[in-house]
Amino acid sequence: MTTAISSRCILLSRSAGPTVGTLTPRTSRPRVTLIRDVEATPLFQEAEAGDCENVLQSKWRETMSILVDRTMSVYTLSLSKLGRYAAIPLRLIVGYGFMAHGYAKIAHGPEHFVAILRAIGVPAPELMGWATILVELVGGLAVLAGAFVSLVSVPMAAVLLVAMFTVHLPYGFSSIKLQAVTAAGAQFGAPGYEVDLLYLACLTTLVLGGTGPFSMNGLLAGYRIIREDERTASGFDSLDRESPA
Repeated sequence: MTTAISSRCILLSRSAGPTVGTLTPRTSRPRVTLIRDVEATPLFQEAEAGDCENVLQSKWRETMSILVDRTMSVYTLSLSKLGRYAAIPLRLIVGYGFMAHGYAKIAHGPEHFVAILRAIGVPAPELMGWATILVELVGGLAVLAGAFVSLVSVPMAAVLLVAMFTVHLPYGFSSIKLQAVTAAGAQFGAPGYEVDLLYLACLTTLVLGGTGPFSMNGLLAGYRIIREDERTASGFDSLDRESPA
């Protein structure tokens, strides 16, 4: 046995005797012995190299298990606190995206969008053109503010479905199709229905999971709770006044 092993791995002998750090019958104070003194006593013996390695591996596994448990606890706690903010980036991208498309139709001239609708065979293209612009602007603003999302998501989803089946479906799934890179810049092909599905998925998530904090829906829900509490308190006050003394 080497001195390095004896300095690290020391096992308690089977023979009877006081244990390090325990109370002895003669005194009420704990007996603390230094490692170099313990090695010199016959109550302890050197551990074998294999036993020392097993002890070190066991301690290493125990330490790693504690670290993993603490890391998962911190992750779970952070996720439970930050998960409520997950709807905010969805509201921002969906609301801004719809408003940007609606503004672009007005900036480029609504008559051009009406001509596109007439070309693809949409009935009443003038009415449907302005209705689409209105849905994109008002619906996008409502989603951005987190107000009446369940209501405005219905016409917004209808606009997406019409665009997907009448324009984008023949061009496949991918919305980004790099054809070539020339001196004038990158050349892309006709977009597919990928972005339509992404918008539909975001709207579905907002409807089912809620709009999250910093939203009009959250403010209105808080206001309703306050009003209900006030009505409940006033009802109890009325009962107190009507009860006989």
